[in-house]
Amino acid sequence: MRSQTTNPCLNRVAVAIATLAAAGIAAAQPGGPQPPQPLQPPPSPAGNAITTAKVNLGKALFWDEQLSSTRLTACGSCHIPGVGGADPRSVIGSLRSTHPGADGAFGTPDDVTGSPGVPLSDAAGAYEWEAHFGIMEQVTGRKAPTMINAAYAPLLFWDGRAENFFEDPLTGVVILGPGAALESQVAGPPVSSAEMGHLGRDWADVASRVQDSRPLALASDIPADLDIWIAGRDYPALFTEAFGSAEVSPSRIAMAIATYERTLFSNQTPIDDFFGGSPGALTPQELQGQNIFINSGCAVCHAGNRFTDDQFHYIGVRPQDDDLGRFEVTGNPADRGRFKTPGLRNVELRGPYFHNGQFETLEDVVAFYNRGGDFNAPNKNPLIRPLGLNPGQQAALVAFLSRPMTDGRVEAELPPFDRPTLYAESACMPLVMGAGRPGSGGFIPAVVALEAPARGNGSMTIGIFNALGGAEAMLAIDTVAVPPANLPLSPVTTLTATLGGGGAGDGFGSVSMEIPDLPTWEGKTLFGRWYVSDPSAAGGISSSPAFAITVFEDCGEPGCAGDVDGDDAVGFADLNMVLEAWQDSVNPGENGDSNLDSVVNFADLNAVLGNWGNTCL
Repeated sequence: MRSQTTNPCLNRVAVAIATLAAAGIAAAQPGGPQPPQPLQPPPSPAGNAITTAKVNLGKALFWDEQLSSTRLTACGSCHIPGVGGADPRSVIGSLRSTHPGADGAFGTPDDVTGSPGVPLSDAAGAYEWEAHFGIMEQVTGRKAPTMINAAYAPLLFWDGRAENFFEDPLTGVVILGPGAALESQVAGPPVSSAEMGHLGRDWADVASRVQDSRPLALASDIPADLDIWIAGRDYPALFTEAFGSAEVSPSRIAMAIATYERTLFSNQTPIDDFFGGSPGALTPQELQGQNIFINSGCAVCHAGNRFTDDQFHYIGVRPQDDDLGRFEVTGNPADRGRFKTPGLRNVELRGPYFHNGQFETLEDVVAFYNRGGDFNAPNKNPLIRPLGLNPGQQAALVAFLSRPMTDGRVEAELPPFDRPTLYAESACMPLVMGAGRPGSGGFIPAVVALEAPARGNGSMTIGIFNALGGAEAMLAIDTVAVPPANLPLSPVTTLTATLGGGGAGDGFGSVSMEIPDLPTWEGKTLFGRWYVSDPSAAGGISSSPAFAITVFEDCGEPGCAGDVDGDDAVGFADLNMVLEAWQDSVNPGENGDSNLDSVVNFADLNAVLGNWGNTCL
């Protein structure tokens, strides 16, 4: 008679499920295993204690798009509280948020729904051609995980490469740990040439940018308490309050941001009420879903009051070799295709789901688990097997994962989950309009206008692609009207570039324009268009669609007409500046040139007199 053998891994799973099932009913059986407790605040590592000043500084830095090389992307751009700390721009099927995956081809099953980052650029701001994304925003190869409740995890990122100790980004010396995975994680994105940085960027460059930037200069709707704390001070002054001296160092930047993130824990949910002893906090359907969650083995990996074991598993979302996951960190073959178990708090807000953003809804996720995953491998977690749940049971499981897990403060972006409005979300972004003029091969040059037209931006890059490779191109800027599709008569400014690439539709390039830090530029709308020398185009010139930018100091606030000296009031000082430079030829906006036509005359005098006595505070 053949002896029977058992799978020891499956035996351990069965024991775990039985234990969890017992814990799930413990509230009704005194003396039994106890259920999880309500979530408590996370700890901070020795050497980086939480203080109000450090939290406020970290919040300003986290939401400041000026940390990125292009001033396009903040840490918070990919982590919006209202969608559970995920990225609302991550939309399945959207070209802007699609990465081609391992095969390098768009429109195939291994496509990843990630986050838009920055165009590939060099240190001077010039756009470089990237094989998949051209000179448009690159897309991350994985979906952004939430920063909410990240403070509890011993390792961070989907593959766990952010360790629980923190090395100074400049010296490599370990200065914090254990418990410093947040600080370690912060060190990555600002120097990634796809997410926030330029080619070859280092943390010395990041710190220099912070040092020279006005806090949250590109943001609007800054939360009142944060705005009061900043109080018009510069970053060195804020660092002085938070750290005791004005030094703006890479390690201090990371420590401040990590301290802010430690305040982002969501523990005001129905499941916390339930764990705290209120059985009525869950509806009958949600209670049914909880029982299914436990008895189906979901709670083995999604364990405890954060609903994660902080471990790494291959569960069959995609073939192992699509993305090697944890293996890229450890080199252990058993880790091929394994990814970190995400916590489930606020999960209903965070779609699309999994490391590749493959599934749009929680219903899709439950169906995936119910069928036992989609792919197999030797290291596939044995819990991933057909569950046999009927539609009603699946609906109950979705119900348990939805309202009970959601903190209303997160969804409504109430403190501590409040935030500024980012420049990239605002009406201050450049506006592309109209049509261009085709050139060789019928290709119409395309314009890339993304960066902030902020006063004092010394390098606002404007790009062009889809043009004739190797051709000469000119960017014309006008202050009066949209430049026509054929050559303009008298633009205020022209910038030229020799396009890279070769052949019809392959040409690309960029130029960086300086926006002077002058009050006369504030509130002015500039119009631009690219022109390309192309013998196959009508008249030998192809052109891009036009674009409009409105220069701002504070996004959403109009300029102060007639205030040519920048004191936020129109009076004798402005009149004197105009009269002293009367009839002079000047650089646009200088010495009282309020209409940017490079000459001081009656138009500028009328701007002062027409707004006499106005204040713009």
